[in-house]
Amino acid sequence: MTTESDLPATGRRIHWGPIGVAIAGVATVALTAVLVYPLTQPARRTSADGLTPEQRRSAEMAGLPGVASSTASRSPSPSPSSASPSTSAPPRAASRSGGKPAAGNTGVVAGTNLTVLTGDQTLATDNAVVANADIRGYVRITGKNVTIRNSIVRGGAARCSAAVIQVEGSAVIEDVEIAPASPNACLDGVWATATTLTRVNIHGTVDGVKAGNDVVVQDSWIHDLTFYGSGAPGGGATVNDAVDTRGKRRITLRHNVLHPGADANAAYQVTQEGGASGDIRVENNWLDGGHCVLNFAHRGGGPTPLTGIAVVNNRFGRNSMFACPILISTATNLTANSGNVWDDTGAAIPAPDKHD
Repeated sequence: MTTESDLPATGRRIHWGPIGVAIAGVATVALTAVLVYPLTQPARRTSADGLTPEQRRSAEMAGLPGVASSTASRSPSPSPSSASPSTSAPPRAASRSGGKPAAGNTGVVAGTNLTVLTGDQTLATDNAVVANADIRGYVRITGKNVTIRNSIVRGGAARCSAAVIQVEGSAVIEDVEIAPASPNACLDGVWATATTLTRVNIHGTVDGVKAGNDVVVQDSWIHDLTFYGSGAPGGGATVNDAVDTRGKRRITLRHNVLHPGADANAAYQVTQEGGASGDIRVENNWLDGGHCVLNFAHRGGGPTPLTGIAVVNNRFGRNSMFACPILISTATNLTANSGNVWDDTGAAIPAPDKHD
């Protein structure tokens, strides 16, 4: 059983008291997530340039720390703004958590006056709180227990192999909209570790959330991700996932709407690049889209069989390309698979497809 002492310091309990706002100068966004995974899907596709999804993902590694190849480029960071958001945090919108997540109960609380912050922001002070902000730049969180609340984050000029918000410390992100000002084939919504995302509205990116260790996504709406037929790292088309886990543990997706779009890869993709995936729970969500809606593949460096994944009490739409609610690889076993139904009829979904 995992105890608090088993977690990294950044993954332990988050304290909510608003201590202050720390918005510092800009640093070029450092990547902490491994960004490559092979994909299990019903049919192996190649793009016009002849690259498979696996090869395109390998190209995403270019330019990252610890990787020999270095071909990916990044845009220079804009100058940071000296402006500060309101330190008077709005009431927590606990009453918004009821009902199916959508425009009315995710993102910024209606009627909030937002303070504009121009330029990239680095939040390095532990326990900092940023609230009521319209952040027109990228956000990098290096402090512990940082909170972004009731804000919209837009990113800035087009940037490749990046996320609008990147969490390297630990964070709470609640009632936040991710709406990229310069969407492109290399930009994700949130890269997170030791983070809880609540009532978050993410759209217009390639991946919604790349979920590292100790991540909870709940009461959130990740939808309408942007598919690009070309321009992904290494060329070729993008591979879009609402949530994407690569060799990480202790992840919960609860009471979300995850619908990345019909051209996407999956609502949730799990593989073992970077180590062993596990301790994953997918419960009480509305899930749709992709080739298969949920895609669990043992591929990568982790042990086989891939286990420790519970999929319970979810409602599935019928808009996946291959009419495939759940796909597992030949060396993947679901620890729990129950209560999963078609959203339109309430009838049980079929048993998972199983192949590599």
